[in-house]
Amino acid sequence: MNSGAHSATGRAPLLEVRDLHGWYGESHVLHGVSLDLYEGETITLVGRNGAGKTTTLRAIMGLLSKRQGTIRIAGRDMIKVPVHKTAHAGIGYVPEERGIFATLSVEENLLLPPKVAEGGMSVEEIYHLFPNLAERRNSPGTKLSGGEQQMLAIARILRTGARIILLDEPTEGLAPVIIQRIGDVLVELKKKGMTLLLVEQNFRFAKKVADRFFLMEDGHILESFKTSELESKMARLNQVVGV
Repeated sequence: MNSGAHSATGRAPLLEVRDLHGWYGESHVLHGVSLDLYEGETITLVGRNGAGKTTTLRAIMGLLSKRQGTIRIAGRDMIKVPVHKTAHAGIGYVPEERGIFATLSVEENLLLPPKVAEGGMSVEEIYHLFPNLAERRNSPGTKLSGGEQQMLAIARILRTGARIILLDEPTEGLAPVIIQRIGDVLVELKKKGMTLLLVEQNFRFAKKVADRFFLMEDGHILESFKTSELESKMARLNQVVGV
């Protein structure tokens, strides 16, 4: 499996993962994951539940009990960097559970994460991107729909100046109209040059923004392929993922 699909261009990846192993307690769940993510690119991890997709994101962020291998962000080795300093390397994480603070307003949630670099969006730019949040800026987190919570979780990271955003199942359980809106936002972010690593089961959604797909099973990456090859890979995806 060739993880460095673009290496012939001579560009160094913004995020480089090599032979990554990860554990939850005594349970060894990632078995040598390797991938490259280039600046301005979007890649999507696909696989059935339990394949190791979310664990890969958590391992990159340093949220596992143990990990080993190589993780580099812009050439900097991150494997021994403590978790509270990982964000300062310019990487943001939007977990599936979203992590919205229920008692804080939309705007308070938005302003909570510290800036890690210059170049983040202003609050007004974020409200332009997410008009729903502008309308609900004074509403507490408990009053938001699932879709609004997902928008807010993404929006918080955009303000920080992170260069890479990890998104875990951003469309899970959402209404089609909200999925469409989040898709439009990700397309807009891609146009702005944002670098995205997406875990997503909705292939129709993912192919709008993904440059490449990585197919996972049992903590391994089985293969990677370009989005232009997606249709020809559907039989294989059906076999592995059960779509």
